[in-house]
Amino acid sequence: MPKDTLFLLPPGFAANGTREFCPECAEICGVLAWYPALKETLDIVYVGIDHPRAEITALLGDGRHNAPTLVLHPDSPRAKGLPYSEAGGHAYLPSARLIAKHFAALHGTPVPRGH
Repeated sequence: MPKDTLFLLPPGFAANGTREFCPECAEICGVLAWYPALKETLDIVYVGIDHPRAEITALLGDGRHNAPTLVLHPDSPRAKGLPYSEAGGHAYLPSARLIAKHFAALHGTPVPRGH
């Protein structure tokens, strides 16, 4: 089974003179904690806070380095009605809510409230 690649910031990092975390990455980590079977469908890659985040731009090109980002494997299905972005020959979702909606549509998890 092909695995999609999920790019996340680590649970804590130094930025702006303090320790911070990314709320959107924490949201996706919470979804993965509640539905651990999702992890089997993913390659999870932690990237640093500094831009341009070479691991992401290597796939999607310059200026595309958001985390969280889910990059679909070429053979992975897409959910109907989701606005997948395309770059570098890859389909991807660059936000926690879109990623959670993708999981809901394709893996049967609940949809995020306020979807």
